[in-house]
Amino acid sequence: MNIKINSNFDQLSENYLFSEINKRINNYKGKNKDADIIKLGIGDVTLPLGKKVIDALLKASNEMGKKDTFRGYPPEYGYDFVKEAVLKYYKKFNVNLDLESVFISDGAKSDLGNIVDIFGDNPIYIPNPVYPVYLDSNLMSGRNINYIIGNEKNNFLPLPNDEIKPNSIIYLCSPNNPTGGAYNYKELKEWVDFALNNGSLIIYDSAYEAFIFNNDYPHSIYEIEGAKKCAIEICSFSKQAGFTGLRCGFTIIPLELESQNHKINKLWKRRQATKFNGVSYPVQRAAEAALSDDGIKECIENINYYRENARMLSELFDEKNIFYTGGLNSPYIWFKCPNKMTSWEFFDYLLENANVVGTPGAGFGTFGEGYFRITSFNTHEKTKEAIERLRKVL
Repeated sequence: MNIKINSNFDQLSENYLFSEINKRINNYKGKNKDADIIKLGIGDVTLPLGKKVIDALLKASNEMGKKDTFRGYPPEYGYDFVKEAVLKYYKKFNVNLDLESVFISDGAKSDLGNIVDIFGDNPIYIPNPVYPVYLDSNLMSGRNINYIIGNEKNNFLPLPNDEIKPNSIIYLCSPNNPTGGAYNYKELKEWVDFALNNGSLIIYDSAYEAFIFNNDYPHSIYEIEGAKKCAIEICSFSKQAGFTGLRCGFTIIPLELESQNHKINKLWKRRQATKFNGVSYPVQRAAEAALSDDGIKECIENINYYRENARMLSELFDEKNIFYTGGLNSPYIWFKCPNKMTSWEFFDYLLENANVVGTPGAGFGTFGEGYFRITSFNTHEKTKEAIERLRKVL
């Protein structure tokens, strides 16, 4: 066979970050079959879904088994009932949105990877370090990628600078994955004002907004004046409501957002109608329930459980006087590797000496080298055990 392939894939690393982590874990377990490994690496939730969500899921599933209530293909953009629930949720942050601006999807990762379809060859600016999907999806499309550097000096929360070219696409994530840092109102306003003056678009990943419990930090970029004219927001039910196994998220593209006489909202509509068949009816009913008043209370109970894990982990790094970010408005703690180890060296060191798994910072970008991410997505018991093991090796 001699067909041409997309040569942009040659720019990707051979293995996706978490595939490489699993490979190393499996190799270690093959040689150490009795090892009791505690995983604080992949950001996957561990607590079960709330009762309101389960009740809605079961009720909707039963409806699918009856002739009068059976439903076929869902709307490509989502059922109005869950879109209305999203609008109601945003009103809690004093953000008013149009129903047409909300698009229900099978998760933030999908939308972050697919959003590149509707844009041309613009300069792309991505924080370094940051979630790998931003980088990989743009590499696959052959985009010109530039980096906004995060480091200890800016607490891994970079702000606008004069090197960012006009008419660019800028990715922001707050609370950030992997660093756990979150932009406050003043800092996020700097980005919005910059984008408006610079003619640029912000793609804002707010997948972890439900972990924000400090009033100094916005839950949505649309809390900032002018953001509807320069920002797309992508969010998820995965961490907010524990939907990692159900798969549901949403993207908000305000009707005010336009470029070169094109409504961005209409472009995304057209893309989704062609390439996406919608989220299943039972899952959308579950998402609606998660955004109800009682559903939110149940979600917050789970989030508080993870936040307690993050608090306990933070105390350890305070005790050891190790630099870290996150752990307050985020399920992630991002810390400096001891003894000048590289992040993969530290990964192997932790695995072999403590049987604890985290995520090497180098997997999130070159400026993640020498740093490490651990998550609070585990039980209290496992987290406490991991802390005792870490205390002995740090």
